[in-house]
Amino acid sequence: MGLIGIFGSIMPAIPGPPLSWLGLLILYVWGGGTNIAGNPMSLTFLLVWLGITILVTIVDYVLPLKFTQVTGGSKYAARGATIGMIVGIILTPIGMMLGSFLGAFIAEMLYAQKTPGASLKSAFGSFLGFVLSTGLKIIVAGIMLCQILNYAW
Repeated sequence: MGLIGIFGSIMPAIPGPPLSWLGLLILYVWGGGTNIAGNPMSLTFLLVWLGITILVTIVDYVLPLKFTQVTGGSKYAARGATIGMIVGIILTPIGMMLGSFLGAFIAEMLYAQKTPGASLKSAFGSFLGFVLSTGLKIIVAGIMLCQILNYAW
């Protein structure tokens, strides 16, 4: 589940950190195992990671929108970035990042009827929010994968 969680942190339709946390939950229910120090997984440990997972999931939805708004973007930029990212899946992670940027730029130009400069600024904000939230998800899912491996062996 930990590897699927990392993969899901990059792909838009797969909830990465929640899947990683599910891996921790499965390990806990099956007896948890012990970590390198010989300590079993505690309920507190599991609940702390649940809180982190919930927080990161909320931030993942809010951060791109806030960055778009801070740079003067409209809801169209956020929607365009999402659509561009989904279309960009075909072209690997670089396509997703480029698609996110171009989607926000095009949406601002066409639907919000902004100037190219203002649209570019909004696209950068949307892109930065996407990159930061994706990076945060990858970090959290990666740490949970390490914890899964720590308790599984």
